[in-house]
Amino acid sequence: MVGVFTRLNKLLARALAGTELSVDDATELMAQQDPEAIADIRAAADEMRRKLVGDTVTYVVNRNINFTNICEQHCSFCAFRRNEGTEGAYWLDNATIAAKAAEAIARGATEICMQGGLNPAAQIDSSTLKYYVQLVAQLKAQWPELHLHAFSPQEIQFIARQDGLGFARVIGELQAAGVGSMPGTAAEIFAPAVRRKLCPEKLTADEWVEVVSTAHQLGMPTTSTMLGGHIESHRDRADHFAVLRSLQKQAKASGQTGFTEFILLPYVGESAPAMLRRKVGRDQPVLDDSVLTMAVARLFAGEWIVNHQPSWVKLGLGGAAIALQSGCNDIGGTLMEEHITSMAGAKGGTGQSVEALRGTIAGINRPSCERTTLYDLVMRDTTNGQTLADAR
Repeated sequence: MVGVFTRLNKLLARALAGTELSVDDATELMAQQDPEAIADIRAAADEMRRKLVGDTVTYVVNRNINFTNICEQHCSFCAFRRNEGTEGAYWLDNATIAAKAAEAIARGATEICMQGGLNPAAQIDSSTLKYYVQLVAQLKAQWPELHLHAFSPQEIQFIARQDGLGFARVIGELQAAGVGSMPGTAAEIFAPAVRRKLCPEKLTADEWVEVVSTAHQLGMPTTSTMLGGHIESHRDRADHFAVLRSLQKQAKASGQTGFTEFILLPYVGESAPAMLRRKVGRDQPVLDDSVLTMAVARLFAGEWIVNHQPSWVKLGLGGAAIALQSGCNDIGGTLMEEHITSMAGAKGGTGQSVEALRGTIAGINRPSCERTTLYDLVMRDTTNGQTLADAR
């Protein structure tokens, strides 16, 4: 056992000194079961966090708008999607979307995160791209200062496929309309064998990479994610990390922001389709496994992806607080309304107040600060409600 800990300590020391972890290293770290070893990994990740971004925990005031749950795909983990005309199916009209945005701005939001199901009927003049462009244009026309974090790589692929367009054309037109950044969802897990069971209709891992790298080349930042804790292996997770790190290196080499953050999305299956639930054998995330995975993600990404965020929706604020002491530095957004994960059975809630987020951060004796989507820090002028962003 002494030899095992000596090797582990050397591995962690190398990571903290700036040596990149290999896929084999990350796999080994995530497979640890000894409590002392796990504590050392989490402590090393938190030390790396402290070196790279300091002690301040950030958050963003934002709102999710999931404009439709009508979707042509049938992912095995999804409890959100509906067929058109079935009970619970919805498709928000423009007035409703604008009203939700107005309410969010009145509550201090600087960001709207907008995603939805893949609805083949969502077209204007037989063009899917026109429909998505008008979603953006109507919001930017009323609130030009609002940051729109919108449309996953899966939605980009859907639009391109529907209209017979290239990814660059789709992303470019959305960017011109006012999309400021792209959510890195739909990554799920890149391992092909797992992906075929998890989401066989979804865009491939190669397509996800192509969409994201195209966005980065066009100057559009994205987030990065991984859906973990289902039927994937530790090696699958490590391989996933490697793809993300490689993409970020490419973006930085081209002078682009690339990924603004990494977010682990632990599997929640309480209301998900039964077949995957039976294979996984549980309905809620395993907190210790999720926190260890986030700690290893921090160590593996190193200086390349410096912002790491837990999902309070999936882990609760208590779980997020533990992650913030294990390598994460951002607690995410207020969201105001969250449907996709909540409908799968997550217990974290559908929205949080700024006070709740700040209280959680204060509970671990760390300072907090509001940020923008792109991680500029926000100072609010309490005399007139205006916000001023300072680059970190």
